[in-house]
Amino acid sequence: MKTTRTRMLDAAVEAIRRDGVDGMSFTDVLEASGAARGAIYHHFPGGKSQLVCEAVEGYARDIEGHLAALEGETPAEVVAAFFSTVRPLVADSAAGRGCALAAGTLAASHAEGLAPVLRDAFARWTDTLAARLGRAGAGDGARGAAVTLLALLEGAHILCRAAADMAPFDSLVTSAGGIAASIAPPELADAPRRT
Repeated sequence: MKTTRTRMLDAAVEAIRRDGVDGMSFTDVLEASGAARGAIYHHFPGGKSQLVCEAVEGYARDIEGHLAALEGETPAEVVAAFFSTVRPLVADSAAGRGCALAAGTLAASHAEGLAPVLRDAFARWTDTLAARLGRAGAGDGARGAAVTLLALLEGAHILCRAAADMAPFDSLVTSAGGIAASIAPPELADAPRRT
């Protein structure tokens, strides 16, 4: 069973994904978590800034775990697993619930303590995805491919939310086929494709 604090963090993530940092209210968090009004400052004495930073950090760690667990034995399989794994998140964006990190980035200039949380989270996502591609045999381009994949993901969140449709993501996945080929070691790139 989740603690009151955990329920409040989960509710904050959902509010940030739906309404952004500026649109997130304590009232929404309390109603969604079932917490009493006094719970905010009991669990988060730093107020909204602390709640937002911890919520975004938790969301980032969750996604980082999914990136570390991507399946695949070759770079192409890991790239395919990446797109398959993030598809439900982008579908959430098309339905009106975006990426908590993207929402946080828009508010980082005036949300105390949020900028370093975001910087560290995106750096960890990049490192984790690059390492996963490296374990699958990616060459020196693994880090650049990780940055590209994450940039495509964040762009897809915005495009799909604006369109309220998954078509931009599907187009992106089709166009991104060259990423895996660009980082595959020569022996994999020259190998015949499986049918």
